[in-house]
Amino acid sequence: CCCCCCSCSAFDLAMAPIDSYKKNYRCTPAFQQFYTGGPVRLSPDASAVFCPCGDQVKVVDLASGSVRASLDGDTEPITALVLTPDGSSLFAASRSRQIKLWDIASYTCRRAWKAHEGPVADMSIDVSGGLLATASADRSVLVWDVEQGYCTHAFRGHKGVVTTVIFHPDPHRLLLFSGGDDATVRIWDLKLKRCVVVLEKHFSIITSLAVSCNGRSLLSAGRDKVVNVWDLEDNSLLVTVPIFEAVESVIIVPDDFQQVGLLHGKKTLTKKQKQGTSVPVRFLTVGEQGVIRIWLSEGGVCLYEQKSSNEVFASNEETKGGFTGAALLPSCQGFMCVTADQRLLFYEAVENNGGMLDLKINKRLIGHNEEVIDLKFLGEDENYLAVATNLEQVRIYDMATMVCMQELFGHTDIVLCLDTSLLPLGITVLASGSKDHMIRIWDAKSGICLAIAAGHMGAIGAVAFSRKNNNFFVSGSSDHTIKVWSLEGIVDISGSQEPKKLSSLSVVAAHDKDINSLAVAPNDSLVCSGSQDRTARVWRLPELVPLLALRGHKRGIWCVEFSPVDQCVLTASGDKTIRIWALSDGSCLKMFEGHTASVLRASFLTRGTQVISSGADGLVKLWTIKTNECVNTFDYHNDKIWALTVGKQSEMLATGGSDSVVNLWTDCTLADEEEALRKEVEETLKDQDLVNTLAEADYGKAIRLCFELKRPFKLLNVFIEMLKKAGLEPQLLSVLKGLEKDNLRVLLEYIREWNSKPKFCHIAQQVLFQLFCALPPKEIIEVPGVRELLEGIIPYTQRHLSRVDRLVRSTFLLDYTLSAMSVLNPLVIEQPYLKQPHRLDSESQLNGNANDMHYQNLESFKQQDCNGDNCKNLAKELFLEEGNEKALPRKRQNGGDSEHCGLENIYTQVHRKDKTASMKRSRKRSMENQKAIGDEQLGSELLGSVVQDN
Repeated sequence: CCCCCCSCSAFDLAMAPIDSYKKNYRCTPAFQQFYTGGPVRLSPDASAVFCPCGDQVKVVDLASGSVRASLDGDTEPITALVLTPDGSSLFAASRSRQIKLWDIASYTCRRAWKAHEGPVADMSIDVSGGLLATASADRSVLVWDVEQGYCTHAFRGHKGVVTTVIFHPDPHRLLLFSGGDDATVRIWDLKLKRCVVVLEKHFSIITSLAVSCNGRSLLSAGRDKVVNVWDLEDNSLLVTVPIFEAVESVIIVPDDFQQVGLLHGKKTLTKKQKQGTSVPVRFLTVGEQGVIRIWLSEGGVCLYEQKSSNEVFASNEETKGGFTGAALLPSCQGFMCVTADQRLLFYEAVENNGGMLDLKINKRLIGHNEEVIDLKFLGEDENYLAVATNLEQVRIYDMATMVCMQELFGHTDIVLCLDTSLLPLGITVLASGSKDHMIRIWDAKSGICLAIAAGHMGAIGAVAFSRKNNNFFVSGSSDHTIKVWSLEGIVDISGSQEPKKLSSLSVVAAHDKDINSLAVAPNDSLVCSGSQDRTARVWRLPELVPLLALRGHKRGIWCVEFSPVDQCVLTASGDKTIRIWALSDGSCLKMFEGHTASVLRASFLTRGTQVISSGADGLVKLWTIKTNECVNTFDYHNDKIWALTVGKQSEMLATGGSDSVVNLWTDCTLADEEEALRKEVEETLKDQDLVNTLAEADYGKAIRLCFELKRPFKLLNVFIEMLKKAGLEPQLLSVLKGLEKDNLRVLLEYIREWNSKPKFCHIAQQVLFQLFCALPPKEIIEVPGVRELLEGIIPYTQRHLSRVDRLVRSTFLLDYTLSAMSVLNPLVIEQPYLKQPHRLDSESQLNGNANDMHYQNLESFKQQDCNGDNCKNLAKELFLEEGNEKALPRKRQNGGDSEHCGLENIYTQVHRKDKTASMKRSRKRSMENQKAIGDEQLGSELLGSVVQDN
C-alpha cells in the first residue's frame, strides 16, 4: 500500500489548535541501578547502605532509596567492603588488588595501596577501628595499621582462597578467624603472630563466620549445608547443626533482639544460663533456598522458618538463586537480606496471630532491574507504576518515592507484557503475560492473583484489556493465535486466595509469525494486531472476524494503537518508520521517518494530534501529525527503549529499556513558555536600565548589565566610551577587580573575538592591559579555560605587534625621503656633520613639523653611542637600499674610535650618491624641473598615507 500525503477531512477536524501542542518534556530518572552484586554494608545508624555497582560504590539513602553519592573505582569490580565502627571511613577493595580508604563525610579518597598478589575476597576491622584484616585469593591473610597504613601481620597457611575473615569482638582477646575454600577455619593469635589452631570439620567452602555475644563460641557456615559451633576455650566442636541448604551467611541473634521472647514461647534464657560455659546460641541462616531460619545451637532446633519465600528459585542449576547475604540492623530492629537478583529486603520482627515470631518485609530496595521490557501506570490517579523485567515477578513502585511497594510472584518464566484496567467495582487489575504460556490477572492493591488464563502454546507476547466495558481482554502469542477471554466472575472471588481458571471466548490463527502487539478500539468493537510477518490486521470483536490487512512495512511491526478521536490506527515497525492507516479502506495516511533504528513503541498524544515514539536507537521522539514534523528529540537512554507508556490522565510518560533505567517524563511546554516570557520581560527591563545607565555615564553598572544580558557589542561600546574619556581608568580597574570568575572567562572570550578584528583590536588590547593590571596572575590562572582563551589571543596580538612595528619603521623611510628630496629649497641649517647644508624653502613650510622631527631624530641618532654592528645594521635598514652595503664606512684600524661608526661618513655616502645621480641628470635641465615637481607630489602623497596609517 502506497503512502499518500493527504489526509481525510475527519482527520483534519481532529487536529488540535497549534498552541496546545506539546513541545518539550522534562525527564526525571525514576530509579537507577545501584547494586550489581557483591558485599553490602550498612552504616552504624542504619541511614545508608553501601553497595558495589561495577567499579563504583554507591551510597544509598535508606529512607528515600536514592543514591547519595558514587565513589569511583579503578575500572575493576568491587570485591570487598568494610566500614569502620564509627562509620566515618570505608575500605573498598577491587579485583585490581587495590584497596582504597574513603572518607564518608566528604566522599574523598584518603589513601590507596596494593595489598595482595591476588584479589581481596573479604575484609574485617576490629572493634577499636585501628586494625584492618584482608583475606585474599593468594592464600594469605594480612593485618594493616589503619592510621599508619603499613602491614603489621602476614599470615599464610590456607591451601586455597581465603573467603572470609573476622576479628574477635573482645578487644582484649587479639584473635583473628579466617575460613577458606580448603574447608578449614584457622585461628590466628596477633600477639604470637602465628596460627594457634586449625578447625577441620567442614567438607566444603567456608562462606561465613560469627562469634557469639559472650565471645566464647565461634560459628562457621559453609556450602556443606551445616553450621558448626566451636568452643573457643578449648577449640573443640560443640555441635553440628544441619541446615539442609547451602548456607551463604550466618549472624548471631542477640538476647536484646526485638520479639526474641517469641522464639521460646515467651520464655527467655535465665541469667545463669547466659553466664554458663555452654550457653546455647541463637543464630540466623540464609542460603540458596531464599528462606530465613532461626536456630538454637542446643539440640540444633529450628526456632523459626519462613512459611513462604520472598525469593524465587533459580530456573536452572547454572543460575544462582536465593539469598547471598544477611546483616543485623542496628539497635536490633530487624534484618537485612541480600538476594541473588540484587534486591535488598528489610525485615522487621512482629507477633503473628498465634503469638509467635514472624518476619515481615517493611522495605524493598531494587539494586538492579535487568532489562525493562514493559511498563504500565496503575490506579485511578496513576500513583503506581508496574514494571516487567527479565525476571519472573512483576514489581510495583510508588510514583511519589519510587520505592518498590510489592512484588507479584506466580509466573515461572520471564514476564513479557503488561496491561491494566479498572473494573466496575473500582478494583484496579493488572494483566501479565509470560513465557510460561499463561496470563495472570492481579489485584494491583493487594497483589493477589485473581485469575489465570492458560491455553496458548507459546510465549504470551501481547495482552490488551477492554477499553469501554472492561469485561474482557485479548491475548496474542508466539503460537500465531489471538484469544479473547472474559473477566466476568473474577470480582466475586476477589477475596479468595485461589485464582480462577479462565476459558477463552474465541480464538483465531491471526498471523504467520509471532504477535508483538495488540490494541482494542475505544468502543470495544475492534482489535488490531501487529506481528513479525510485517503486517497489521484489524479484527471485529468478539468473534475475531478479519476486516483489514495493513501492508506496507518492510520489517516486523512492534506496536499498534487506535486513535482516541479518529478512525485510524498507528503502527511502529522495525523498518524505522511510523505509519497511520485509515480504517475505512486500509490506506496509509501518514508516514513518519526519523529514527535510525527499529521503532519499538509509539502512542498518541494531545487528543490524537501528536505521536510519541521510542526506538532501538535509544531516542524518544515527539511528532506533530498535521505537519509531519518531529517537534523534539530526547536522548536520555543508552540502549534500546523497549517500554513506553502514556498516562491517561496527565499524559505523563514512562520509558524503560535495555540500560535498566526507568525515566519519567512530564510535559513542561507551558512552564517553558512562561519561563521564556518571564526572561523576555526581565531582559527588556534590563535593556532599558542599560540605556539609562549609559545616559547617566554609570559605566560600572553598565558593564555588569552587559554581562547579565550577554551583550558583547554593548560592552565594547562601553569600553570605547570609557577609554576615550580621561580619568576613568581607576573606575575601570575597580570594575574589573569585582568581576566573578565566570564573568572573567566571558570577558576573555569577548576579548579573543575583538582581538581578531582589526577594527576593534586596539580596544581589546587596552582592556586586556587593564585586566592584567587589575588582577594578579594567580587569579587569572584560576579562571576556567584560561589556557585555551590565551592561546587564541596571543597569535593575533603578535600579528598586531608586527604590524605596528612595520608601521614605525616605515616612518623612518618617510623622514629620509623628505630630507633627500632635492626639489625642496631648504633653509640653510648648519649641521657640522653634513658636507652640504640643509635648507628649507618657503614651499616646504607645510612639512615643517615632519622635517623638525626628522632633524631631531638625526640629532638624537648622532648622539647615540651605539656599537658598530648595531649602527651599521640600523643604517642599512633605515637609509640604504638593497645592495649598498659597501657604502657603509669601515671601522678605523687605529685610534679610540675603532668600535664606533661616524654619522658623518654615513651621510657623506648618502649625499655622494645623490650628487652622482644629479650629475647624470645635468644634461636634461628642462626634464629635471618636471621631475622635481613629480617628486614633490610623491612626497606629499607618501606623507599623507603614513599619517593616515598612524
